[in-house]
Amino acid sequence: MTAVVTRPHEAAGKDRAHRAMIWLAAWPVFAVFILSNAPTPLYVVWQRSLGFSSGTLTAIFACYIVGLLGALLVAGVVSDRLGRKPVLLPALALAMLACVLFATATSVFVLALARLLTGIGVGAAVSAGMAAVTDVGGPERKRLAALAASAAMVLGAGFGPLLAGVFSETLPGPTVTIFAVEFALLVSASVVVARLRLSKGAGGHGAWIRIPAVAPGGRTAVLLGIAVFAPGITATSFVLSLGPSLLSNLLGATNRVVAGGLAFVMFLGATGIQFAVRRLPIRTIMVGSAVATTASMIALTVSVSTASIVLFGMAAVLAGLGQGMGQFAGLTAISAAVPAARLAEANAAQNVGGYVPAAVLPLAAGFLSDAIDLTGATAAFAMVVLTAAVAGGILVGIRAVGHR
Repeated sequence: MTAVVTRPHEAAGKDRAHRAMIWLAAWPVFAVFILSNAPTPLYVVWQRSLGFSSGTLTAIFACYIVGLLGALLVAGVVSDRLGRKPVLLPALALAMLACVLFATATSVFVLALARLLTGIGVGAAVSAGMAAVTDVGGPERKRLAALAASAAMVLGAGFGPLLAGVFSETLPGPTVTIFAVEFALLVSASVVVARLRLSKGAGGHGAWIRIPAVAPGGRTAVLLGIAVFAPGITATSFVLSLGPSLLSNLLGATNRVVAGGLAFVMFLGATGIQFAVRRLPIRTIMVGSAVATTASMIALTVSVSTASIVLFGMAAVLAGLGQGMGQFAGLTAISAAVPAARLAEANAAQNVGGYVPAAVLPLAAGFLSDAIDLTGATAAFAMVVLTAAVAGGILVGIRAVGHR
């Protein structure tokens, strides 16, 4: 037999190509998440033209969460059994349809439907899409794959509102241009998914629609991930849904670039912090997430009572740090503890635990603001999330995550 010798430069080249492929696999996640928050700075435009209240605004936003949660009940199971592509390609098609609906919306119903379809696309991305990135990474690149998937999610979530704000203030069609651009990005994401070599599924049995189940060895990782990820993403959801109204009505900032830029900075912080802490122990990252979210809620309360845009910006950035660390730590712990054949469903479980309060609490704050005022509703929201963040930090402190 003839031995095959791999030269060092060839091995290095293969390693670089492998790493590049991981980031390419994260492109569909990035593209879908641009759509997830692109409507954020445009809500005030639709609110003026269609004449709906803050409660209705948060209800429209909640339709996104409903679609996302519905997708998570199905996408993780289907992805693990049939493969990533049968989930991702239809989801990308629904996201493209949502772009068309947003660009042509003339009623609250159409906006709500567009948000629902967006949520379905995002639900597929956070289960099948993130699992696809892990598949491409392979056993030796799990931590890099978790970083790529998580960074793509939060960076896309930040770019969406920034682009929407800039386009709406500088280009014709304030509620059209961003969705035309996003449509093109989703087409490119579909091409990437079609060409990637992804898992074809491991089969299985049982119900196809169910609350995501987690393999026994990964339950602690999912529980602790939810404990810190849920308060963080609930805080960022508030900024995305009611943030533009706060900026316009209480803080006097009416330019849509401000709302979009603030969301971008929030998620840029969420992205950057993941790179900064990626080598720290998972428990340390989770505790850091809880601390950042707690500080965010304190800053939010003070910013509204003092009408300070600077403090509101600090609250948004701290919320992004909390979500970013909680999300990355949870995904990393899950990928290390859960078999590949159950990974999409475990990812879905963490996101269900995070997105339920991210839907319910901002929605409650929106209707509470209609009943009393935006200042009081914001203070009540901040107190609930602060309490949850502190409890999550304590839980992480007394339970071992088990993975670095």
